[in-house]
Amino acid sequence: MMKALVLKSGGEKPQLKLCDIAVPTPGENDVLVRVAACGICYHDVAVVEGTLRRGVKRDVILGHEVSGVVFAVGDGVASIKPGDRVVVALTAFCGECARCAAGYEYRCLYGRGFGHALDGGFAQYMNAPQSSVLPIPDSIDLVQASLLACPIGVAISAIEDAARLRNGETALIVGAGGGLGAHLAQIAASLGAHALAVTTSPDKLSDLGALPGVETILADSELDFSEIVLALTEDRGADVVLNPVGSALFGSCVASMAQFGRMVVLGEIAGGTARFNLAELLFRDATVTGSTGASPHHIRKAIDLVASGAVKPILSQQFAFDEAQEAIDRMRAGATFGRVALVPPSD
Repeated sequence: MMKALVLKSGGEKPQLKLCDIAVPTPGENDVLVRVAACGICYHDVAVVEGTLRRGVKRDVILGHEVSGVVFAVGDGVASIKPGDRVVVALTAFCGECARCAAGYEYRCLYGRGFGHALDGGFAQYMNAPQSSVLPIPDSIDLVQASLLACPIGVAISAIEDAARLRNGETALIVGAGGGLGAHLAQIAASLGAHALAVTTSPDKLSDLGALPGVETILADSELDFSEIVLALTEDRGADVVLNPVGSALFGSCVASMAQFGRMVVLGEIAGGTARFNLAELLFRDATVTGSTGASPHHIRKAIDLVASGAVKPILSQQFAFDEAQEAIDRMRAGATFGRVALVPPSD
């Protein structure tokens, strides 16, 4: 038997119950991972709150940001062996459809997401296909490795594929004190961009300012941060805007964009509606793109960046399973810097 957090119901009064359930049995091509840590993403928060329901399995075990040690493998597994230190991708994918062939495994036509359609890492053990399990070097801390696929791999996908950020460009990152934002800022700076990190929390300024190559902006009610961005860029604006917050700051993000600017939206925190004047996009010849997920090649890039020291996983707090609701509440209150993670009991 194993300990697992099972979502019995979501909504205003969610029931996230700590249960004793059977340890999964790996199939022929599966890997059973002893979970070391599982990061908490806003996807998990949305499912707990009941705002995200489509495709979520009943009594789901949440969590898709998983690192751990291989405990057992199926008879058909050759690439991974027990004892290997690993990170798990965000989805189980077929590897054969047109999207997988094009490198979009996270959008596999037949894919299923961990912590959504499949049970995830809010448990002591997790089952995954061998194609979704990637080895990591000994130099990377095993708990911090839970952030390699999401948010770090997700940030790489957004910056390199969707934003096409280039050396010397200005990248504006809003919600920079959050899990995605803090890693977006680091990756943008590592690519040689002028990284401007916006936060609404004065408490997070010093932590953001300590990130190499990152310049901070405090957003307040007196002056829209787009005015500060324009002042810092000689009225050009930002070439790339990375927005993991969504509608709440959308108008200011548009106002911050340069000519031919590219905005990438990675999340929607408030569940609201974005309202803006289309002329703001038209006369900038600007684009807005959505980006979610990470494929294995993004995760391998994340492993390389972290192993080289170019990017540091920011995991500010660890919580036990019985503290899961407290962790979620702190995230919703904006009281955490970077990511937080659940660490399963050792017994």
